[in-house]
Amino acid sequence: MVNPLKPTEAAHAALALVGPTASGKTALALSLAQHVPLEIISLDSALVYTGMDIGTAKPSRAELHAVPHHLIDIRDPAQSYSAAEFARDATRLIEDIRGRGKLPLLVGGTMLYLKALVDGLDDLPLASPAVRAEIEAQAAVQGWPALHAELATVDPVTAQRLPPNDAQRISRALEVWRVSGKPLSSFFGATRVAGPDIAVVSLEPLERSWLHQRIEQRFDDMLHHGLVDEVRALRARGDLHADMPSMRCVGYRQCWDMLDALQDAEPDARAMRRLRETGVAASRQLAKRQLTWLRSMPARHVLACDQTDLQAQWQAVLQRLSVL
Repeated sequence: MVNPLKPTEAAHAALALVGPTASGKTALALSLAQHVPLEIISLDSALVYTGMDIGTAKPSRAELHAVPHHLIDIRDPAQSYSAAEFARDATRLIEDIRGRGKLPLLVGGTMLYLKALVDGLDDLPLASPAVRAEIEAQAAVQGWPALHAELATVDPVTAQRLPPNDAQRISRALEVWRVSGKPLSSFFGATRVAGPDIAVVSLEPLERSWLHQRIEQRFDDMLHHGLVDEVRALRARGDLHADMPSMRCVGYRQCWDMLDALQDAEPDARAMRRLRETGVAASRQLAKRQLTWLRSMPARHVLACDQTDLQAQWQAVLQRLSVL
């Protein structure tokens, strides 16, 4: 075992281990936990939801027990969780974990969350569940295009960049207006709060085919372990729909669409083959977007995750960052 520097003595407030889906982030994080006292902050917009375990590749009970994890199972699928909420929660957790003499390790692939945390946030009004419920009730009657038109009258700058059916963002923009009396666009850049100093380590394959193969294997495993039944149970609740942020997660949206088309009948082999095709394709598109985000961050430390010396690369970066 190595003797780690105390996290409070490190040059950075926290370490982020990021990368595209299926790149091996969890395994690498758990390997570090065997040598360094740390706690993991999930950097994943799907892991926040309860009852969504298979399609999110949520860490197992043993993994959750081995290392303290945060920001997992903190929202019902009917609720939303924004990048701003994540940044505030993660900033607080980083301070708490450092106060316990441990390394805060952010692990995941939701790059919007990482950007919100690293770049800092505009000091927006806090969320109002009552106002949000009022907006959603109005949308249920009038439709989101009507609320988009309302937004255009009070905040044309924000409305112009949003499609008429972007329920989550239209709702938030109207919520800000109704709570503060100011358009959402007026807050951007005016009162930005700097985020903590995060060292970013990125898993990126040299060969895209390696990642594609792992994505296929992961989706096959999800199907084998009951992803369709998991989505069927979520549909049976009756309070969820396909446009909610939770149900737009990769895998869930494709299963939802299939069950819609089948009117919840049992899928045959042809339907399952089609689900596999669409699920794998969506996962590949997600990975492509994640890599594009990462390559726009010049300060990151890159690990070639498809190479046999990955552990040696990881150790070298950790030593440069004074973590080992």
